[in-house]
Amino acid sequence: MQTSLPVTGSAPVVRTAHRSDPAVALLPRHRAIVAIDIEHSTSCPDPVKAEFRRTLYDLFCQALRSAGISRYHHDRFSDRGDGLLALIYPVDQVPKALLLNRVIPAFATLLADYNAAVPAADLPHRQLRVRAVLHAGEVNYDANGCFGEALDIAFRLLDAPALKKALQATAGPLALVVSEDIFRAIVRHGYDGIDQCAFRPLVRVRIAGKRHPGWIYLPREAATLNVTEMMRYRQPA
Repeated sequence: MQTSLPVTGSAPVVRTAHRSDPAVALLPRHRAIVAIDIEHSTSCPDPVKAEFRRTLYDLFCQALRSAGISRYHHDRFSDRGDGLLALIYPVDQVPKALLLNRVIPAFATLLADYNAAVPAADLPHRQLRVRAVLHAGEVNYDANGCFGEALDIAFRLLDAPALKKALQATAGPLALVVSEDIFRAIVRHGYDGIDQCAFRPLVRVRIAGKRHPGWIYLPREAATLNVTEMMRYRQPA
């Protein structure tokens, strides 16, 4: 049985109702995986953590809506204390490239705007900076939530020391790592708004004896690079 839900766009989102067959219910579902962690959240006082959490959810939802992605396109967010997990349905309205060329840039801009409004004296402990990961794969569900190898890969990439160092080294509010699957399927093909050269293969993690590379993308540095390249282009030969 299928039901169509009204959403903004040229076509409705079709979601499949749960079947009564227990064997089918146990099968994994394909999802685009976005996980976000707040930098240095453990050192923040609880009132600041509460503000960061509210702001993170609000800004990420705004970034999704700016790309036409509504709550009908993803599972309910999973709370991670100092971050969130978003599992997005593989529907035509939400191609994975859209997450890279619309959602992530919008999210980085919203974070920068939020930080710009913080008084200078409060910036050391009130600046919201985050790490994020984009992956895709099969996700399993049970009564307690979601699990599976795809999530293990995503969270290991998100926690990679190289990504944490990249965020520390940039003035921007966001550092993103994408998995090998995302890089090979999306990034390297150079879809509109996605610059392959802005992604750097700086992450290597190991899960169950297998290596999983990750490519780091820093939206602020990418924007600066693009402006620099445009200025060079405009200079007379």
